[in-house]
Amino acid sequence: MKKRYLILVLIILSMVSIFVGVKEITPLDILHLKENKVQIVLLSRIPRLLSIIMAGVAMSMVGLIMQQLSRNKFVSPTTAATVDSAKLGMLVSMLLFTSATTMQKMVVSFIFALGGTFLFMNILKKVKYKNAIFIPLVGIMLGNIIDSITTFFAYKYDLVQNISSWLQGNFSLILKGRYELLYISIPFLIAAFFYANKFTVAGMGEDFSTNLGLNYSKVVNTGLVIVALATSLVVITIGRIPFLDLIIPNIVTIYEGDNIKKAIPKVALLGAIFVLLCDILGRIIIFPYEISIGLMVGVIGSIIFLYLLLRRNKNE
Repeated sequence: MKKRYLILVLIILSMVSIFVGVKEITPLDILHLKENKVQIVLLSRIPRLLSIIMAGVAMSMVGLIMQQLSRNKFVSPTTAATVDSAKLGMLVSMLLFTSATTMQKMVVSFIFALGGTFLFMNILKKVKYKNAIFIPLVGIMLGNIIDSITTFFAYKYDLVQNISSWLQGNFSLILKGRYELLYISIPFLIAAFFYANKFTVAGMGEDFSTNLGLNYSKVVNTGLVIVALATSLVVITIGRIPFLDLIIPNIVTIYEGDNIKKAIPKVALLGAIFVLLCDILGRIIIFPYEISIGLMVGVIGSIIFLYLLLRRNKNE
């Protein structure tokens, strides 16, 4: 899996993405400076492209970090109650603030996402039977409990439609001024790259890490903060994108191993490519209508996830 090939594919798909849509735009339209079409590119197509790339990079990277810290290949923000906790935080922000701003929603959502992730990791410490499939099932059950609480209060306060529409992963509504919150994740993802070697050591277990002089708790807590922040930002800005944080890290580590510093760049690139490809397909399949990114990634991601499960069972 050569990095330069991934970069080339990402550039090609990015160019295709800019010129795919209901409003027909060609490179000649840009070169001839047709104002109405240039405005569409600047206000809609480029913001959409940037949000796709950042969401794909963020969710793939935090999935890799989560898998390393939990020492389980099927644990991710989706299966560790992080996404469900962020959803509950969004509901709470709507209840606390009559007209909640996006920033307020993000802060409350982040706090709840972090709390849910810490809760899962504490439960993980107390579970003695750490089977590769059993642990994510525990996370899914915890997530379902949190999701049930969210649904109950959403029905009680007549916010079901608000929550459902907000969380349905969708790039079609992304315009200039509605995605910039994702930029907050960039410095934290850069920090994750510099912490990569420490995450790799922490993934070998607390006793081993401590013997090597690593502050295990500090490293794990740093990783969980990055995971919770990036997840809440994507959920608030784009919505839920299922399976992405689960399958991309697994695909890369099959070829690259568990060295996070070596795997992170390829995980980031492949995550962006996968989301971009799914988005382009979603715009083409029933053109001029559009299939949401949540549905496209969910369908394709579930097939890949089943393959990974079957492949693991076969290897065992």
